[in-house]
Amino acid sequence: MIRDDLTAAMKEAMKAKDARRVSTIRLVQAALKDRDIAQRGEGKPALSDDDILQLMAKLVKQREESAKIYEDNDRPELAAQEREEVAIIKSFMPEQMSDEKVREVVAAIIAEINADGMRDMGKVVAALKERYAGQMDFAKASGVVKALLTK
Repeated sequence: MIRDDLTAAMKEAMKAKDARRVSTIRLVQAALKDRDIAQRGEGKPALSDDDILQLMAKLVKQREESAKIYEDNDRPELAAQEREEVAIIKSFMPEQMSDEKVREVVAAIIAEINADGMRDMGKVVAALKERYAGQMDFAKASGVVKALLTK
């Protein structure tokens, strides 16, 4: 489980006195706890590993956007800090699929669910998120879905 990996990594980072890693893992755990509390309030079960991977992908995207803003405003030290956090968060995620692999997977799902046109785009993206959470950028993947469905 990802939660167990995070807890173990937190202990190791604390023993190694790796302040950046400790703070980043704490950040991820705090985001998880917030989502768990929100889920409980709605009467839903705790987050699954797929949900956690989606949350981590969101955290990575936020940090990448922040790093770009810092670079644009001539703050390379803060951009580097954000990129370090991205690397730490990504170490808990499965490897991202290549663009060709995303295209293959999208084509396979379109064929599998007999998607026919743009009205089925939501079904295809939902199937992708269910099966490949944390393994691809869904913004890019939805572009591929759109391109394949409009052929």
